[in-house]
Amino acid sequence: MIKWLVLSIAIMIAQAAVAQTDPWANLRVLEGKWEGPTSGKPGKGITSREYRFEMNGKFLSERNKVVWEKAAIHEDFSYLSYDTRLKKIVWRQFHSEGFVHEYTLDSVSADGKSLEFSSVRIENIPPGFRAKESYRMLSADEIESTFWLAEPGKDFEVYTETRLKRVK
Repeated sequence: MIKWLVLSIAIMIAQAAVAQTDPWANLRVLEGKWEGPTSGKPGKGITSREYRFEMNGKFLSERNKVVWEKAAIHEDFSYLSYDTRLKKIVWRQFHSEGFVHEYTLDSVSADGKSLEFSSVRIENIPPGFRAKESYRMLSADEIESTFWLAEPGKDFEVYTETRLKRVK
């Protein structure tokens, strides 16, 4: 009788722990529409971005558009998923220029306000390129996003920096 009671309590504790584990906890703040200035190697521009959870919260989608002062337009869309085998968030980003970046969330600050994604693979670019992207939550309605790129055999350099404010 006592064994069954102990087993029942252990199962309830395990279920409660699983229910409290949310792989999306550090990304939920992104949900919504954002706008703000971008600067970097391509020049200066204005970014508009939207994040939303889809398919019963299993995926986080992102739509991003940058209009550069030089009349160029960059667009990308992404899907983030939780890989239960890796126990990591995986981010697949599709660029209008034909590049496809696959990142994993590799670092979260102790306060949960800084995130860093590192590329695992980049399609349609010469071998050896690496990328990383970080997010720093300045407030519930303001985010700083930095994109780094490293050419083969070289260190990372900041490619763009974006400061977004929530618009919706």
